[in-house]
Amino acid sequence: MKLKCAILDDYQQVALDMADWSAVADRLEVFAIGAHFTDEAELAVHLQDCDILVIMRERTPISASLLARLPKLKLLITSGMRNAAIDLAAAAERGVVVCGTASGSAAPMELTWALLLGLAKHIVPESVGLRNNGPWQQALGVTLRGKTLGLLGLGKIGGQMAQVAQAFGMRVLAWSQNLTAERAARHGAELAPSKRALFEQSDFVSVHLVLSERSRGLVGRDELEAMKATAYLINTSRAAIVDRAALVEALLQGRIAGAGLDVFETEPLAADDVFRRLPNVLATPHLGYVADDNYRTYFREAVEDIEAFLAGEPIRRLER
Repeated sequence: MKLKCAILDDYQQVALDMADWSAVADRLEVFAIGAHFTDEAELAVHLQDCDILVIMRERTPISASLLARLPKLKLLITSGMRNAAIDLAAAAERGVVVCGTASGSAAPMELTWALLLGLAKHIVPESVGLRNNGPWQQALGVTLRGKTLGLLGLGKIGGQMAQVAQAFGMRVLAWSQNLTAERAARHGAELAPSKRALFEQSDFVSVHLVLSERSRGLVGRDELEAMKATAYLINTSRAAIVDRAALVEALLQGRIAGAGLDVFETEPLAADDVFRRLPNVLATPHLGYVADDNYRTYFREAVEDIEAFLAGEPIRRLER
């Protein structure tokens, strides 16, 4: 009898086309689910006979209570090598092997620049106006050359952001708790004297930190109040790094020019969420990693993970 494998949250319905699943077809019955389930009990009904799950990043939480509803589950594969939505301790207790895949940083970096440029050039309102026979030119765009990009975090994605900023002729400031002036200089950036200085001096602030207890709420009311009234905040990292209430307040009161957001504390975003209607917000539905090359990597390596597990030698394991 074949094992059952479900691919969750296949929003674009491409999972089965992005890799060659024939390598496991003789041992596996694979099916993809395009709908997103917010009700855990309802989801469990669809997955209760599954031996293997392939999940996309943090779209569906794999909690201890959900795992308890899936008695046949043996293998859980997530895209990427980090997924805060998986209860790794509960998986280990139940003997569920958890594996990951590689993930490229080019796509989220490019999406960050798309948001930044969209805000600076007012792309959405100008395009909507043109389509609806509205005003011909409504606002002045912001020239990037000579402006300051503040990077909160200078890791893999932050470093790539700095490179692109230099091509635009921007000054780059960077700050994180452990960043040194020498490391910043290697990326063509200056180390900001302090976190507050980064927010005070930047025309665009872009968040590129991993969510942890140290970074949760790192951008709050004080940081937003330090920003120029003409400055923009872009967050394609994790929503909880920015204090939501403080950001909404700053946007509603016009204390900053706007925000580009790709991440939210609850996803999908509620239909009545304020971020759906604020005119100074350019928001996208967590598209940072949603790109062709990443998806090919995710599902190709998911097949490899399954093959290795079936051979009794799991690879790319995620453990507590």
